[in-house]
Amino acid sequence: MNVQLSSQGPTHDEIDFEFLGNVTGEPYTLHTNVFTQGQGQREQQFRLWFDPTNDFHTYSILWNPKHIIFMVDDMPIRDFRNLEGKGIAFPKNQPMRLYSSLWNADDWATQGGRVKTDWSHAPFSASYRGFKADACVVTAAGRPHCGASVGTDVAPGTGAAGEWYNQELDLTRQQRMRWVQRNYMIYNYCTDPKRVAQGVPAECSM
Repeated sequence: MNVQLSSQGPTHDEIDFEFLGNVTGEPYTLHTNVFTQGQGQREQQFRLWFDPTNDFHTYSILWNPKHIIFMVDDMPIRDFRNLEGKGIAFPKNQPMRLYSSLWNADDWATQGGRVKTDWSHAPFSASYRGFKADACVVTAAGRPHCGASVGTDVAPGTGAAGEWYNQELDLTRQQRMRWVQRNYMIYNYCTDPKRVAQGVPAECSM
């Protein structure tokens, strides 16, 4: 299952949450990725510390001009920072829409394609509740209106509804994120030997 923010076109931006298939009884894998100007391959994967099929959980993306922060039940698991000053592209100029889909990725998502989709369990379904978007909407005139201020002439980041616009992780939440990464991260593109052999991605050394 895939939940993503995405723009359109060959140079699209994209921010992904993906739930990968598993063998019955094994932990589920949460896959995250960031595309900028059509270029992805910034994957990090985590073993969830709960069974996501047993109850509803909250999956959040805080996306502002300085950070893309992935959270599970308000626990930060990843922070992709804006390092444009170092020559690293950051998705901030293309409006994105929210999409959700179920798709067959068993050629790579299930243990590298070793486990195929069992279609006898179809049709597959996903349920959502409590959706909340505190976001800027770009109007036809190209002007952003944010949060509870949608439809009014309020600049991004102003007022209580726009606090997320300048939000970042404090020290305590940074420590929580590092704890999750130490204990539950199972893949990081920054340390993949095959990719590192071709050169460590620039943002990984900062």
